[in-house]
Amino acid sequence: MLVCSKPSTETTTEMSLHWPPLTTSDIVSRLFVSSKQQEAMSKQVGGYSSDCEGDSLSMVVNQPQQQVAIDAPIVASCNDRIRPLLDAVDKLRHLMVMKEGIQLPTIVVVGDQSSGKSSVLESLAGINLPRGQGICTRVPLVMRLQHHQIPEPELYLEFNGKTVQNLTMVDLPGITRVPVHGQPENIYEQIAGMIMEYIKPDESIILNVLSATVDFATCESIRMSQQVDKTGERTLAVVTKVDKAPEGLLEKVTADDVNVRLGYVCVRNRIGNESYEEARRKEAALFESHTLLSLIDKSIVGVPVLAQKLVQIQAAIIMKCLPEIVKKINDKLNSSLSEFNRLPKTFTSVAEALTAFMGIIGASKESLRKIMLRGEFVEYPDEHRMHCTARLVEMLNQYSEEMQNHSSSDLKRNFLMDEISVLDEAIKGIRLPNFLPHSAFIALLCKKVDSISSMPIEFVEKIWTYIEGVVIDVLMDHSDNYHQLQIATRRVGLNLMAKMK
Repeated sequence: MLVCSKPSTETTTEMSLHWPPLTTSDIVSRLFVSSKQQEAMSKQVGGYSSDCEGDSLSMVVNQPQQQVAIDAPIVASCNDRIRPLLDAVDKLRHLMVMKEGIQLPTIVVVGDQSSGKSSVLESLAGINLPRGQGICTRVPLVMRLQHHQIPEPELYLEFNGKTVQNLTMVDLPGITRVPVHGQPENIYEQIAGMIMEYIKPDESIILNVLSATVDFATCESIRMSQQVDKTGERTLAVVTKVDKAPEGLLEKVTADDVNVRLGYVCVRNRIGNESYEEARRKEAALFESHTLLSLIDKSIVGVPVLAQKLVQIQAAIIMKCLPEIVKKINDKLNSSLSEFNRLPKTFTSVAEALTAFMGIIGASKESLRKIMLRGEFVEYPDEHRMHCTARLVEMLNQYSEEMQNHSSSDLKRNFLMDEISVLDEAIKGIRLPNFLPHSAFIALLCKKVDSISSMPIEFVEKIWTYIEGVVIDVLMDHSDNYHQLQIATRRVGLNLMAKMK
């Protein structure tokens, strides 16, 4: 969260911060952590540790000291060209910029229940994830490298070691429609809502895990990904359990009936207690020797190919999104600094407080002169209510129209009937010829005035109410950093306006 807090100071000098705009190269260079630094970080922590804070779980897995026989495939697919980008985005994630509405490129793993999602992640990272019957993944599992505690209801699996590079993936619960073992009745709605939240951002890469034993078009995960990615341009499909249903698999991945633009990768996950080295050998042998599976193009088979595709895809979307991410960071930073500079300074004496108070009164008077007398609206460009001269003219025009449209001025209704009745009474007395009696004139005039006598009073009350609201709003705006002063200022302002009325 990009939050600035103003430090306390004994001086009265007003503090103002200015931050030069960041560029894409600035973001990468400032956030990049070298491989030697990462190695030093990994050596500082030994064994396994589990820390809880709020609803979050954090598990740090450190590498054993001996050199393993085979590295996780993700290592071979990273290089010096894309690693700074991955490091930069991971550091931004560590700074929790997503809480500020800045979306970061993320690989989101989705699939129907027990389609092999977690097994795919195991093969990519070379670690063991929880296994069990039914739903194995019950909360979002965020796999990343830098160790940091974040109070979110998610499970963060973080790695510090030589064989794991920067690649962030989110493993979501498998989609199920039937609640079992005490699960809530709305289990499908809960899981579906969670999945849609992660795959909806345009910056998310959808890693859709499909079982070769089912029809791809009927998979719920495909239906969900198509809702947010209609063209399929950010969806990559991983086909698991290929050894169980090899028949027709070639046609499935080449026909692409479900519109997966990033393509398919067929894999054989680790089975039982196989080591990762052994699993990769058996996978290669399967796609080389199997009658049907050997027909599939070698560029779309195997966990190493999947790892390489993922890094390349994520690097591409990072390079595409990073300029916009930098722009959003600059906008948020400027907004935070603007708020920071508006914070009140600390007063050390009554004289300083009185000086600040007189400054607020002076600034309020100047603002009122601008908007009520000069017709200048620079301080409130988008608040039409504060454009006083324009609003007062509108009120006067409206009052004039109401006066002219009053029922007493309607010549089509009982034309001169009141006048004739008054004159009829006046001519019955003693009078001079051709002269209107004074009493008749007064009677006609009083009747007209009485019919509209309430309108000027209502108009004046309306004007006072409007001016009162504007004055109070201006005073509140100039004293918004001092809550207690606002309360007193409002009370005094209302009393003053009441006396002036």
